[in-house]
Amino acid sequence: MKVVILAGGLGTRLAEETATRPKPMVEVGGRPLVWHIMKLYAHHGFTDFVLCLGYRAEVVKDYFLGYTHLSSDLTVSLADGRVVVHYPPREDWTVTLVDTGPSTETGGRVRRVGHLLGGERFFLTYGDVVANIGISRLLAFHLAHGRLATLTAVRPPARFGHLDLDGECVTRFAEKPRQREGWVSAGFFVFEPAVLDYLEGDATVLERDPLERLARQGQLMAFRHEGFWQCMDTLRDVRLLNELWSSGRAPWKVWD
Repeated sequence: MKVVILAGGLGTRLAEETATRPKPMVEVGGRPLVWHIMKLYAHHGFTDFVLCLGYRAEVVKDYFLGYTHLSSDLTVSLADGRVVVHYPPREDWTVTLVDTGPSTETGGRVRRVGHLLGGERFFLTYGDVVANIGISRLLAFHLAHGRLATLTAVRPPARFGHLDLDGECVTRFAEKPRQREGWVSAGFFVFEPAVLDYLEGDATVLERDPLERLARQGQLMAFRHEGFWQCMDTLRDVRLLNELWSSGRAPWKVWD
């Protein structure tokens, strides 16, 4: 199965980091966030990636074009330009980089890479979220229910500490607990190829008509994930993810 990753948005709420690079290329622990997402899928045996690029597509292309050389020790022959790579990176991945347009919406980006998916079911995820989702269990859930689409549902972390009050007395304080009610889409999907028929053009927003129509038709199922999930929308999120990584407490690092 191929893994399609949406990596073409502007990231306007993270302008301090995205003035010169797309949001999935913002670094956590010295690696772009999209690398962390790819490591999660690779850990579960899925290593064939299609990246939907848009804003600053050249930054993503440059990173993967130079990945082997920049991640390895090299011997360079200045006489003829030959390069010998020592200790190449362990990632045995295939990465297809597709410029899907700077202003194309999410559904339109997926539609533009549809011809590369071979008429097979595929994973789809956003390029700005990390989680410790069991990708293999997600796929097994999708195969078991037999519908066209599966999204992953999470209870998002609260942005502020939660207080229980008795009059003016604080009876309980919880620093940024998970929300007690409500589920949101985590951005990790499994789609059958027929989902591509719901995507009409570049202006199609996946999260609007396509998913709404699939839901009305009973073709959209939710895989509930109670574990770690974190989006990267603000500088505060970037700092949090980097702190977790540097402290050795990154829950999404399920690989060795």
